[in-house]
Formats: sequence, structure tokens, C-alpha cells
Amino acid sequence: MSGSADQRGGHVLFVTAVRLRKGPRGLQLDDQTCAGLSRWAESFGHVTYMGIEQPAGLEDDTTVTWVDIADLDCRDQLTVVALPFAYKIGRFFKDYKSTRQIIAEKIAKADHLCFTLGYLFGDWAAVAALEAIRQNRDYAVWFDRVEHDVIRRTLPAIPLKRRIKEVVTLPMMVRYHHHLIRHSKLGLFQGQDTLKAYADYSDNPHCVYDVHTQSSDLINAAALEEKTERVQSGAPLKILYVGRASEMKGPLDWVEAIAKPMQSGVPLQAKWIGDGPLLADMKQKISALELEDQIELPGFSSDREAILAEMRDADLFVYCHKTQESPRCLIEALVSGAPIVGYQSSYSDDLVSHNGGGAGTPLNDPVTLSATIQDLHENRGKLVQLIRAAAADGPRFDEQTLYAHRAGLIREYA
Repeated sequence: MSGSADQRGGHVLFVTAVRLRKGPRGLQLDDQTCAGLSRWAESFGHVTYMGIEQPAGLEDDTTVTWVDIADLDCRDQLTVVALPFAYKIGRFFKDYKSTRQIIAEKIAKADHLCFTLGYLFGDWAAVAALEAIRQNRDYAVWFDRVEHDVIRRTLPAIPLKRRIKEVVTLPMMVRYHHHLIRHSKLGLFQGQDTLKAYADYSDNPHCVYDVHTQSSDLINAAALEEKTERVQSGAPLKILYVGRASEMKGPLDWVEAIAKPMQSGVPLQAKWIGDGPLLADMKQKISALELEDQIELPGFSSDREAILAEMRDADLFVYCHKTQESPRCLIEALVSGAPIVGYQSSYSDDLVSHNGGGAGTPLNDPVTLSATIQDLHENRGKLVQLIRAAAADGPRFDEQTLYAHRAGLIREYA
């Protein structure tokens, strides 16, 4: 470590792949990243945050709620740095020297270092790890998901030219990440899937969670009782999912899994909140099945309170995640007292390991998921137990507590 830590824990540097952009009043980040920065500022005297500048005119297919950094209460504790968007090999090598120099200067000034790895070319966090090794600095690595698994499973859905590039570079990326993990002093791995994939390469691995739910978001006793009474009355079950309609989320599997019991006469009302590249395909499939009155696709919502209200009202949170990632929506569902029912993973199993607030089914098997939904419809007492268990699993996922835990690990080891 360099320098001395103040009462909050000194100066921390994060290098990430999070997109930022230039707005009319300066740099902007998405609302969830800004919520995280506010938490980091509670634990560190100063936070330097490096992300990837989104080129003007390059908008992906997901709606983002952008927030001006100038409006954050902790803005005086922040330095936000835009790094070049350099995922093409030529651009990466063109920008490499100048960008590494910028990163090197920030590393030298920081007391604590944490790098979010995730790719090969254009991954400035990985370059930061190389520079930290050169400067003989301790650092933490952070992984949101098992990136090589995500890429491998989504290969069929990407254009041929990019697919060839990914197939060729994927083994190199895996070895590169393993090398950087081995040299780190702390491994922060989000969820059990990510921990299991990387723990063997880290001398100090920790399973962590990146959440933005607070104790005030927990379903209260009255709402929980109202929900269980409705379920016991035999009312149509309310099914929900919140997230991107993309290949890795399995939206077409989701429609298939829900459609089968509906077509068998099971009274269900389902809703998928979110946008994404497969939203049109979902609409087409729902229309072909003539289920427009039972399956709603309202699109993206930036209203967090409204989304949590939908979750608290849901009887089942049904998901079809196909990759080893650690989606926050499952935690938000538990906090809201909505049992998580869907494709089983180590991540989802761990979330409900204390009280059993969910039910896992085999990956890529919407038929078995359909049968599980039908069983819960027919066995309302079983579903009530699942709802109560979900509500009991939620309280341990508190943003303030979990951020403070991670900050303590970073202060101690990196």
C-alpha cells in the first residue's frame, strides 16, 4: 500500500468495464453503478472509478437510466475517469500505451486496488492488473460472472465473424484471467457459480454479492399475509420476471414453460418487465400461442419502487438463465417474498440455502419447469411454504452490510 488511510479507509481505485458517457453536464453512469459509488464512498475517503466511455451514437439494445455524476451527494469524494472503447484488436493496441500510462499514474496514487476482469482485448482492468504487478502492488480481482462460459454458451447467437474471433481468443482469455487471479491478493467472486469457477486459482477467494436492496425493501408482514391468503384462496397465480430479453436469459424458454400450463387450463397471469433483442421474438411467440391476454410484455421500467412492488405482488419469480452469471433479480425477488423457480445453478441454490425459498429445475428444460409451475398451482399449501421461505431468505441481502463487508476485505488485503 502507498500513502496513509483516513478514517474511511484511504483512497481506492476501481478499474471496470462499466459503460459511461458524456452528458450535457459532464460524465454520466447508470443508476445502479451510482448507487454503488455512494456505498463505496461510505467506506473510503476517496474513490477513483475508471469505466469505458461509450462512443457517441453507439447505443445497445438495453435501456439505461443515466445519472449525472455531478448530482451525486458523494461527488466531492469521486474521481471518474473515462477509458477508451477499444474492443477491436487494432484500436486496443493503438490506445494501449497511453491508457496504461493513465492507469499507472492512478495506481501509484491509490491505497487500495480492485479490478473487475471480464474480457481480453479492450479489458483495461486486466491491463491495470498487469501494471499493479509491475509496480509490485497488492490488488483485488472482481468477477461478476464466469465470462468464458457466458461467451461459449452465447456463441450460436452472434455473427459469424465475431464468433470465429471468440472461438480463437477464448482459450487465451481463460489463461490470461487465471494468471491475473493467481497474482492477486484477494478474489471477489459474485455468487457460487463464479466462486467455483475461479476459486482454485486464488489464494484468498471470497463469495460476495453485489446488491442494491435495503432492509426497507423487505416485504412486510401484512403484505406477506395478504399474498399467502390470496394463494390459498385459489386465485390465478401471478408470475413475474424482470430483466433483459436476451439469449442468456432464456426468454423463449420462459414463454414455453409458462404457456404449457396455461394451455392446460391453469389460471396464470405472467409478466416480463424489460427490453432486449429477443423481445420481438417473445411477442411473436406469445401471439402465435394466442396468450396475449395472459402474458404481458410492458417493456423497460426505470421505476425501482414500481418494480419492487411488482415483485412483492408476484407469487412466483420464474427464470430461465442459461449461463453462469449472478443476476441481482433473484435476490430482489427473495427480498420481495417471491420464490425463485427456474433453471438450477450453484448461484440460485446458494441464495436459498438457508430457508429453501426456491425450486430448481434442469437447465434448458422448459417442460420440467412447466410441470413445477403446475405442481405449485395444484399444491397451494406447498406454494405458501415456499413464499414464506423466500421472505425468510431475503433479509441477509442488505446493500449496506454487503458493501461494508467487501470494503473491509479490500482494505485488509488490497
